Amino acid sequence: MRTRIAAVVMAAAGITGLAAAPAIAATATSGTDTAACAAVLNRPCISHQVDGGGIVGVAQVSADPGQLTMVQVDVRTQATWGGPWETVASATTVQYGSAKAVTQRVTATAPRMICATAGPALDVTKQVTTCTNPF
Repeated sequence: MRTRIAAVVMAAAGITGLAAAPAIAATATSGTDTAACAAVLNRPCISHQVDGGGIVGVAQVSADPGQLTMVQVDVRTQATWGGPWETVASATTVQYGSAKAVTQRVTATAPRMICATAGPALDVTKQVTTCTNPF
């Protein structure tokens, strides 16, 4: 039950974030455009690669070189409409300055969504989470 509630809250937060900040939403779903990603510090940029072998989630974040930065990317699927979003692949990177995380390739035919959390590794209150629209 807690997992379902957390999934709904995370999905709602991602959708709310995308609706509340169109500029961030455009950056978050623009792919791997480094210039667009660099425009907003500590906000994750999300992209994905889909082919016959599956899907890979990618997230990157621009940060001050002296900042210990965390970026986490998740590939989530929804087995049934209205059901919980379940993480099927995840990757995390912690390093100084800008960072990038890439999930392993997974096969997923159900509705999918890529979510990323990024920001200062030592200050959770300044980390930002964003998600793509389901695809």
